Parts: sequence; structure tokens; C-alpha cells
Amino acid sequence: MSSHCIHLGKRQKALLLLLLCMLVGVPASSQSAFDYISRNRSLSASNYCIYPDTIEPQMTPPPARKKPFYISHYGRHGSRYLSNRKGYDVPYKMLYKADSLHQLTEVGKSVLREMRNIIDDSEGRWGDLTGLGKKQHYDIANRMMKRFPEVFADTAFIDARSTIVNRCILSMGSAVQKMVANNPRLKISINCTYRDMWYMNHQDKHLRNNMMPPVADSIYKAFSAPREQNHRLMNLLFVDEDYVKREIDEMWLNYYLLKSALIQQNTHLGTSSTILDLFSYEDIHQFWQKENAWWYINYGPSPLNGGNQPFTQRYLLRKIIEEADSCISKAEHGASLRFGHETIILPLTCLLGINGFDYQTTNLEELEQRGWWACLVFPMASNIQLVFYREGPDDPDVIFKVLLNENEATLPLPTDITPYYHWRDFREYYLHKLEAYEEMPSHTSASVSP
Repeated sequence: MSSHCIHLGKRQKALLLLLLCMLVGVPASSQSAFDYISRNRSLSASNYCIYPDTIEPQMTPPPARKKPFYISHYGRHGSRYLSNRKGYDVPYKMLYKADSLHQLTEVGKSVLREMRNIIDDSEGRWGDLTGLGKKQHYDIANRMMKRFPEVFADTAFIDARSTIVNRCILSMGSAVQKMVANNPRLKISINCTYRDMWYMNHQDKHLRNNMMPPVADSIYKAFSAPREQNHRLMNLLFVDEDYVKREIDEMWLNYYLLKSALIQQNTHLGTSSTILDLFSYEDIHQFWQKENAWWYINYGPSPLNGGNQPFTQRYLLRKIIEEADSCISKAEHGASLRFGHETIILPLTCLLGINGFDYQTTNLEELEQRGWWACLVFPMASNIQLVFYREGPDDPDVIFKVLLNENEATLPLPTDITPYYHWRDFREYYLHKLEAYEEMPSHTSASVSP
């Protein structure tokens, strides 16, 4: 086997987790994905990355006399099983057929056995939250309460809402469970209803139908083509090269087998899975590049489809602003907790322009260099927190800071109190941005209301 293949023991896995923590805490533009993957042969799991929660981010003290009183949150569900069987069936069926025709090497037979074990373990659990996923939200809630105790003091009101997907409901439950354990006096409202889906998980048909127009599809295919084949892997798995040419879809076998390996870090099989050992760091770097470009076009601000995909989350952003205004008008303290999906948190991050994720380019080769790394935004249990501060209920100058995965982040707004921002500036900037989009002649989406 190639000396570049991955062999993840306990020490390497610890280094990987530390690496992810470092990356989430450091501005993406100062990093190089290729350098890190070359040195550590990882960071390729895209939306399958586990949440990096083993370090304590540095918190900048607020201006004098300002105290936290409200948190507005949107979080992705925690670690999960693969959402459907197709991702496993594609490689498994190819390998199974080859085995029946005596076309698998000993390595191929070993992979087939492991794939069978993975499928058996996942059966009936497709898309379910794993034990790790529950722990992620339990720990995030605990850290939130420790960092901002004033928000959760006494009988603070917590409004917790989830999309109607089971893994999101359980993620909410884990967070709330820890909050109640820490402070039984909290007044907590828990909701999971279709009535909230118009903003919690809005699916804009007009924008979705224009995610990958012909020009974007052509450019993405040209970008992906040199990154799709893996002849070395085929030689490891199969006996006869002619059989591979006749019967094996090399692109999809390479793709789904790697994805099957990467998601195991979210399950209890993560420590025993060996499929990832088949791939070199060049293999996974190329996979990472393809996935990153796909997410950029489909959910980011890519000009290749008009640059408007982040506006799928305009209703959520309006709701965030409205609920914050309501809480600011009251003397009480508390939090709005929302639990959903990576397909929401990534475009919301881009719509807000957090850490420069509103960056636009038609050149997909620029994404890595310029730090547009989707994996930094949406690991399992990823979250955005807006933490609000004031001197008291009558303070006219409410300020806030934004946390991306619990690390202080930036917005495209001027401020004299970095990393804090004035709420009035935020409201003016983003309401104008939303209104400008909604007034566009080409905007044909139907209005949505609760």
C-alpha cells in the first residue's frame, strides 16, 4: 500500500480533532487546505466533519458596564448516521457483484466485509442522531451557560424550536436537558411544528430550481473531471483491469466509498473503520475540493447561478431580527434556540457575510486559496450565536457579537468596538439588504407567511 495512505491511530485522530478546532478558531483566509491535508491527511469530510469542541475559545470582554442578556441561536443537528442507504449501496453492490465473479483482491474482500458491517449497523437508523450527536449539543449548551451566565440566570425564558426532523428534535432535547440540569428554574418552551417550517427550513423553489444552471454545471464539471478518477484504488480492490473498465463506475465508486468512510467518525464504528486507510491525502484533498465547490455553487454566493442562493434564508434572518427586537424591548433575559440543518446554516452564514463567506468568484480554483471552506461553517452541531449586551433595559445602545461554532467572528459592518457591533447598524444594513433583494424584478418567489 502507498506510503501516503492514511493510518489513523489514537494519536492521529487526536491530532485531527485538534486541527479542526484550530481551523474553526482561525480566519479561513490565513489557512491552506492543501498544506493541512498534506501534513495531517485529513480535513476532507465536508458536512460530515465532527464538531471541534475540545478547546476553549478566547472571549473578548465587552465594553464597560455592558452585560449579556439575550442569545439568538441557530444550530445544526449533531452527528448522525448516513441519511439514506444509497451512499452505501453504490459501492457495496459494485463490490458484491465483483466478488461473485471472483474479481476482488484480498483488500477488496476486506472492504466488502466492512461495508456489510457498516450497512448492518446503519439499517433502521438512516439519518438518526448518534450518541456523539447528543453529547455535542449537551456540551454546547453547557458551555453557553458557563460563558454567559447572566442570560440563563434565575427564571430566564428559553424559547427552543426545532424543524420536524427527528435528529433535530433530539438535538434540541439534549441541549434543553443540560440547561434544565444546570438551572431547574428556567422557563423553557419547546416547539416542533410545521407552522415554523416557513422560516426554520424554508425551501425556495425559485432559487432551488436555479442552483445549477447550464453555465454553472459546465464549469463545475470541468473543475471536477480531473479530480474524479482513482486508478490506484481500483488496482487495490480489483483483480482485472479490463473488468474495471467494463463493469465499474470508477468515479462513483471512489466518491461513495470515501464518503462512506468519512461519515463513520460520527458513529461508534469510527474507531474501528479502516476504509479510510485506502485513500491517500491527495485523494481526499481532491474530494474536499469537489465537495467545497459543490456547496459554494448550490448554497453559497456563487455568481455562476446569480449569487442569490443565500437569500433562501431571508425569512429566517427577518425572524431573528424581529425576535431580537422583541427581547430588547423587554426587561427580561433569555435565549432563542433554533435547531435545523447544514443547508440552512451555510447560506445563512453567507447571507450575513460572517468571516468573509459572502465572497464571490466565478473561478472555483480560487475558493481554497481565498479561504471559502464550507467545512469551517457546518460541521455536525455547527451553530451561529448572536450574543446581546446592554447596561440595562433602558440602554439605547444595544451591542452584540457573533459566534460561529463558539468562536468570535466578523461581519461586513463598520464597528468601533470589535468584535462587538451596534445592533442599530446591523438592523439597518441587513433589512436594507433583504428589501433590495425582495424588490428585484427577477424575484419571483411567492410570499411566505406563518
